[in-house]
Amino acid sequence: MTRFLMGAGVLAMSAGMASAEYTLHILHTNDMHSRIESINKYDSTCNAEGEAEGKCFGGVARVKTALDTKKAALGNQNVITLDAGDPFQGSLFYTTYKGAAEAEFMEQMGYDAMAVGNHEFDDGPQGLSDFADKVTFPVISGNLDLSGEALLAGKIDNHVVLDVGGKKIGVISALATDTVETSSPGENIVFQDEIEALAQDAATLEAEGVDIIIALNHVGLNKDLDVAAAVPAIDVVIGGHSHTLMSNDDEGTPAYPTMVDGTPVAQAYAYTKYLGHLTVTFDDDGNVTAASGDPIVLDASVTPNAAFLERIAEMGAPIEEMKTRVVAESADIIEGGRDVCRAMECPMGSLIADAMLDRVKDQGIQIAIQNGGGIRASIDQGPVTMGEVLTVLPFQNTLSTFEVSGATIIAALENGVGQIEDGAGRFPQVAGMSYAFDAAKEPGARVSDVMVGGAPIDSDKIYGVVSNNYVRNGGDGYAMFKEAANAYDFGPDLADVTAEYLAEKGPFTPYTDGRITAK
Repeated sequence: MTRFLMGAGVLAMSAGMASAEYTLHILHTNDMHSRIESINKYDSTCNAEGEAEGKCFGGVARVKTALDTKKAALGNQNVITLDAGDPFQGSLFYTTYKGAAEAEFMEQMGYDAMAVGNHEFDDGPQGLSDFADKVTFPVISGNLDLSGEALLAGKIDNHVVLDVGGKKIGVISALATDTVETSSPGENIVFQDEIEALAQDAATLEAEGVDIIIALNHVGLNKDLDVAAAVPAIDVVIGGHSHTLMSNDDEGTPAYPTMVDGTPVAQAYAYTKYLGHLTVTFDDDGNVTAASGDPIVLDASVTPNAAFLERIAEMGAPIEEMKTRVVAESADIIEGGRDVCRAMECPMGSLIADAMLDRVKDQGIQIAIQNGGGIRASIDQGPVTMGEVLTVLPFQNTLSTFEVSGATIIAALENGVGQIEDGAGRFPQVAGMSYAFDAAKEPGARVSDVMVGGAPIDSDKIYGVVSNNYVRNGGDGYAMFKEAANAYDFGPDLADVTAEYLAEKGPFTPYTDGRITAK
């Protein structure tokens, strides 16, 4: 990861250029997560008042306008539109329509290709199969062997070759191999190492005379940087999965694009808030000679597409009553941001874990564990609607209760703090217990000072635990819970439990209390 700091927003090669340069404009999105409607600054659904005040961002109607405007400005010359995966999951539109809404709008946006994201498997292979049937653009992933999955065989392409301005543009793709832990692809899909698969596909396209090769990945920025360094045949990397804002204007963000040995790597945050626009110039041999750009923030200055708004209102009508029903009130912002809840104790994590434990405390349950990746948004101050709660907890997870030893709980915590640097969703938000961790230490030695009910944890003692059914069944690396004793995975919906707890505590005051300590 030390190889990528050589360049920033603009790269100009000093070597002599061939006489015929070729410039390609790549418009790209990633991790839209069913933000069909516009969002507020906390990445949850915005409301009419926010729109009237000019405080909303994104939504597919703004993405449509931005794409159309940018293509027109470029004269539709050498422009391709790509999505790096995860349009699924994150709002009531997905909960209600299971990918059909995303398919309908993306089809009209004019994508040239989309990578398969891990959340495309949240409803198993059937969900991705249904989506692929509804769109005409290629949905690709090159490190998946789908031959054993009848629902997907022949529907997901290994790669695609686009003819753009007389150049053959090959688009290859890889999906994070830990999707078997973060979603539900089933047992019939075989994952190949991301870099190995991309290298093989790039070599195949080179042999076929493809001029330019783009890796459209859903593996996260760190892996994308490794890909760019490991596979010289790849000319450009467009990524997703880590929800990374790459920008040349915001301090503390990676440069857009970040250059790795002459290969530009770009990503454009998430939730429809930005449209990425990467401009890459190549010489006659297909070598990158310049790369520049920045994500375009889709704020109130971008007028949403009117036809999209009309269709969104039509599709939203059946769920509007549920979405707008006020269930509680919060005295302050309940922070549920990805960068916080996947790295440390966060107010939303403490709220959800406490709500889980409160619901089952009469069943002899002592500990609650909620994966940070299951927390998808913050909630702002004031009235809290059910729609907001469902934006935070969109996965329809149910409460699971089970029994495991103290040693198993420690192993679970070790798993949970194991990939903080990658922003992994496994980080454990807890209730009924506390722990400390040092992410810099070796695996098996990162977690310490584990207390349950005010007493040091006993490795040999059996404890009652509540989590969500996804974690209990091994999601996010929690395989140690799969064989737990007395497991019951069919409790109430986690969103309902959280909403009812919020109502009981109203007006709710967000808090952290030191239950998780970083050393």
